[in-house]
Amino acid sequence: MKGSSVDRRTILTSMLVSAATLTVFGRSARAQSDPLPSWNDGQPKKSILDFVSAVTKEGAPDFVPASERIATFDNDGTLWCEQPMYVQLAFVLDRVKTLSAKHPEWKQKQPFKAVLDKDIATLAKAGEKGLVELVMATHAGMTTSEFERIASDWIKTARHPKFNWPYTDLVYQPMLEVLVYLRANGFKTFIVSGGGIEFMRPWSERVYGIPPEQVVGSSIKTQFKIDKDGPVLVRLPTIDLVDDGPGKPVGINSHIGRRPIAAFGNSDGDFQMLQWTTAARDRRFGLIVHHTDAEREYAYDRKSPFGKLDKGLDAASANGWTVVSMKDDWKRIFAFQ
Repeated sequence: MKGSSVDRRTILTSMLVSAATLTVFGRSARAQSDPLPSWNDGQPKKSILDFVSAVTKEGAPDFVPASERIATFDNDGTLWCEQPMYVQLAFVLDRVKTLSAKHPEWKQKQPFKAVLDKDIATLAKAGEKGLVELVMATHAGMTTSEFERIASDWIKTARHPKFNWPYTDLVYQPMLEVLVYLRANGFKTFIVSGGGIEFMRPWSERVYGIPPEQVVGSSIKTQFKIDKDGPVLVRLPTIDLVDDGPGKPVGINSHIGRRPIAAFGNSDGDFQMLQWTTAARDRRFGLIVHHTDAEREYAYDRKSPFGKLDKGLDAASANGWTVVSMKDDWKRIFAFQ
């Protein structure tokens, strides 16, 4: 299956323009006949619509002022495809191979050895923390501008091994519609991901309509320096934050400064973010994307090395979190389908 990223970007641009037009004329996305056209009618879709209606209706008991309408979204597996491995991991694999000649010690040191040996099973066990370590090591001493250029160049040309589309075309159309719908109703949308913050920021606005200042992710420390070109920020070989699991509420508090009223995830790495968001007496919303469609995308949950969903699946009902079945609840997964 082949295609160009132009079609998906055209669709997203059209959606964003439409949402902006509604705002200008004082109407919300609720006025549309169906603000979520890629969703099948059912409880998950209804739960989103009901929640937005409840918190945006002035005078209603669950009304939330626009300044407090914060929604956080995991990225991998929630907004775009994370199989057969995290997208940033594919990027890192290329970088490790490129730089390995300068680092002979990597042949015996994990997780670098797993990369060079193409041992995906061992690499998967390293998880998000192992991914951050790989990024940290392969880009230590590089300026933030240099890293942004390398990441941007890679994402423009890299293609998914199964679909043969650019990774930025493998975003979930139903979730793009949720992003637009929330923003049309006064929400501020944030990415809160275990992926690298500087890996996502160069393209998040183009792909999701989420500007770089609204991206929270794992990071390494940086240092201000003056070099021959003037002031620069240099990436240091030290982890600053692993924005996964319990690190997500920490990242939210540090970067956003408000507790979200809605959180969207797909794995146990989002468990604490969902807990932090929904553990309040007032109206809150938590949603889990469950990958159940092996034909149109992938089917995985409890035993997957990437995007494992076990604890969250068991706890969803007791916590009132909406579980979305890709197979049953989405009319289509990608814009090109």
